[in-house]
Formats: sequence, C-alpha cells, structure tokens
Amino acid sequence: MNFGDSFESALRAIAANKLRSALTMLGVVIGVGSVIAMIGIGEGTKKKSLEELEVMGSNRITVSPNWMRGRGQSGNDASTLRESDVEALKRNVPIIKHISGVVTSRFSGSTMVKFGSAFRRSPVTGVEPQFRFIENSTKMQAGEWFTDDDNLMMNRVAVLGYTVYDELFGGENAVGSTVRVGNQNFTVVGVIDYKGGSGWNNPDEAVYIPLKTAQNRLLGSKDRLNQISMQMASSELLPVAQQMVEDTLYQTRRSATGEELFRVFNQAESLQMIQTQSTLLSLLLAGIASVSLLVGGIGIMNIMLVSVTERTREIGLRKALGAQKGTIQSQFLLESVVMCVLGGVIGIVLGTVAVRFVADALQVPQVINVAAVGIAFAFSCLVGVFFGLYPAIRASNLQPIEALRHE
Repeated sequence: MNFGDSFESALRAIAANKLRSALTMLGVVIGVGSVIAMIGIGEGTKKKSLEELEVMGSNRITVSPNWMRGRGQSGNDASTLRESDVEALKRNVPIIKHISGVVTSRFSGSTMVKFGSAFRRSPVTGVEPQFRFIENSTKMQAGEWFTDDDNLMMNRVAVLGYTVYDELFGGENAVGSTVRVGNQNFTVVGVIDYKGGSGWNNPDEAVYIPLKTAQNRLLGSKDRLNQISMQMASSELLPVAQQMVEDTLYQTRRSATGEELFRVFNQAESLQMIQTQSTLLSLLLAGIASVSLLVGGIGIMNIMLVSVTERTREIGLRKALGAQKGTIQSQFLLESVVMCVLGGVIGIVLGTVAVRFVADALQVPQVINVAAVGIAFAFSCLVGVFFGLYPAIRASNLQPIEALRHE
C-alpha cells in the first residue's frame, strides 16, 4: 500500500464521519483564524498610529513646561517657556532647521469659531509662519499661510484646518472671509489641505493665527509660550539635537534643586515606542490565539484515539493480511494531518475576512501579514503531526490476534 493509497484511505475515513470531522477541525480553524486576525489588527493599528505621527511632522522635537516640577515656583514663572528660550535655541543649536514658539487654547479649552450661522468649538493655536514646515502643513486647499509681517504687526488673520473649513463653509471659498474667533473678527487667508489626523492634537480641527496676535490680542499670554516646536535637518540628528536643546534650556529652566522644569519630546522616540509596543501587543495576542490551536490539537488526538478503538478489528484484519506497521501508521497520521490542513485553509479564509471586517469597524488600515499566515498554517500542520503521531503509533502496534478478537 503506497502513499497514494494511504492518502485515499484517510480521505474516506474523514468523509465517513463528516460531522465529527468538522467539529474536530473547528479548533484548528478558530486557532489559525484568530492568529491571522489578531496579528492583522495589531499591524493595522500600528500603521494607523505611525501615519498619525507622520501627519504631525517628521524630524520633530517639542519642548513643553514640566508643570509638576514647576509647582512651588513663583507664579510657575520658572516652568513657563518664553520667547527668550526660542532665541537661545536658535543661537546654541545650529542644526535646527525650523523653530517656532507655540501658544494654544488646547490646555484651557476650545474656542468658539463662527461664520454666519455656522459655528463650532476648535482649539486656537498661535504660531510663527515657519510652523507649517514643522507640522508638515505646507499643502493648502486654498490660499496661503500668514507671513512674518502679519506676525510682527499682530494682524488678525487665520489659517483654518480642513475640518473647521468644511463645517463652517461647506466647501465654499473661505479665503478673504471674516470668521469670529472668540470675541474678535479674523480674516481667513488660507485653508490647510485635509491631513487625516485624529485625537486631541488633530491639525484638521485647529485654527492657526500669528503667534504675537495670539499672545497680545486673543489669548493674553504676552511673551509666554505653551510649547516650542522645532524641526531638524534629518532624523539622524534628533538624538544630538535633543541633548543640545536640553543643555541650552537647563541654563534658565531649572528649579532651585537643579531639576529640569521642561520636557523634551523626540518624534523618533515616539515612533520607536509605538512600533515596539505594537509588536509586543501583536505577539501577545497571537500567543493567546495560539492556545486555540493547541486545544484543537488535543481534540484531534482524542478523536483519533476514538477512531483507533472503533477500527480495531479493521486494523487487525489488515495486519493479518500483511499490512506493515508503517502503512497503518501513515494512514492514521495522514488523517490527522489532512484534518489540520483543511482546518488551516478554512482558518486562513475566515481570518482574512475577520481582519477586513474588524479593520473597517475600527477604522484602521487592513493589513494581512503574509508571514503570520504562513506561520499559522505551518503550525497547524505541525499540530496535526504532533497530536496525530501517538494515535498512529498506537494503531500500528496493535497485535493482529488481539485486534481481531476485539468487540
């Protein structure tokens, strides 16, 4: 009896008990499908997070006051960033490509923005014109950014994020129109193209005005800053630049005990942290899902042992007619492997469908990890071999006389 005959015999045995075979394969189907779905959803979530960080600009370093350590200082003065810090950074960190002080209403609440009868609450952010390069907001849907002259003269001009523009103007031309920001009128000079960000720092939902206008006419922060944002020439320079920024600010922004009253955020570190956390999460989810494969393998071993018991007389008759141990063993092992392979194929299909369905529901990119598909399928085959080997060996070791006497 050759391999083809053993394979055909295995298929007949599986087909003879369709319901039992289907239920036996169910554990493998769930296991393979879960591994593919979990890894795919994890990869999609990671991809979305990285895309959102890219929306905020690349090669970026952001400095914020460390308010917790600033407690106890006079009026929190030592922990508040100032325009003098921007000038110091320009002098001492020559690898800065673009830099801008930032004041924003995000920390105190959104501001009412109106046009005609339409209105919405949006964060208002005061920045210098070069901020558009730092935040990667150079592509405009209409108009242009305000200029250095607008900033110096404290003009009431505004650049709208795409969501703000869409809700207030509904697709109509906004450039040249007057919108009311808080209790003051501003002229719209530009609309940023849609960027697709999300979360509290979404640029699509922001209104940008000149820094000095925000400080002196709207937010009343004078020369104080909520943040300092800067962009380096390349990502390779970020670690060096971060150290230089920290050294510069430490001269003026430190407590009496020497603690830093500022925090420096490196975009590259954020990207690396997200990638590491997402990879660990995907592996954890895949490990949990793999338990289903092991449970399915135990189910296959159980059913194969039952099958050996049910077919004891058949095994005895075949061995009495000259069937070799290897032939009996290969037939039962093939039954186990075939069930796992079929379960793996069905699991791949269901896992792929699950990724697409869940990704649409969570609004994350659909990512089918080919490596995960291959590993899950290979693992299902190994489960078939591992858990089918013992029943196959047990069947091949039956003595013909004892098997023929079995009832």
